[in-house]
Amino acid sequence: MSDVPQLLDREAEEEYEIESTEGGLWTGSRLFVGAVTMAWSAVAFAYFYLRAIDRSGQWDPHHLTPPPVIGTLIALCVLLGAFMLEYGRHQLRRGLHFEWLTAAWLTALFGAIAGGFQIWQLTRLPFYPGEYGYTSVFIGFAPLNVAMILGGAYWAETIAARSIRLRAEVGPDMHLGESEHAAARHLRASLAGCNFYWWFMVLASLLFWILFYVVD
Repeated sequence: MSDVPQLLDREAEEEYEIESTEGGLWTGSRLFVGAVTMAWSAVAFAYFYLRAIDRSGQWDPHHLTPPPVIGTLIALCVLLGAFMLEYGRHQLRRGLHFEWLTAAWLTALFGAIAGGFQIWQLTRLPFYPGEYGYTSVFIGFAPLNVAMILGGAYWAETIAARSIRLRAEVGPDMHLGESEHAAARHLRASLAGCNFYWWFMVLASLLFWILFYVVD
């Protein structure tokens, strides 16, 4: 009987550690989105500020824009990636592991395609980087967009790979969407953060698609 309190204390300590890690993943992902927001805010500030103070017609006098079709495809790929990850998350909750993995890999693929399109677009610009205010802001935006999109793709890929490894270690019958196993709970917390990030990227992509391809 003397071992019972020690066992209960050990279980409570393990539960506390699991919940602390889950909380850390939740907080860390939101802080990361906050840091990304600051980076995007710098681009948005430069866009609106330089456009507002333009008195000599040097913002974009010739109305030059990057190839709009490529820009639209980039935003569309980001949107599809977010939808796929959302779908995969629901399938994981239902215990459909194959469907979850397919959706996660598609998210990573859409992210890689979007990043590739953005890099390709930089080789087809009809202007020089510092030619006008608009062009300078776009050149600041494009590499940042590549980093953010590819970062999201890598995040989704690592979660998918982790789920494969986890099932291999614990057993193929493991229900990752409901299991109380510490690694499964941490994976779900990381997936929730990644999903939140991708939907944030959808909003950012929509905003800058409007600014660079519709408004200007």
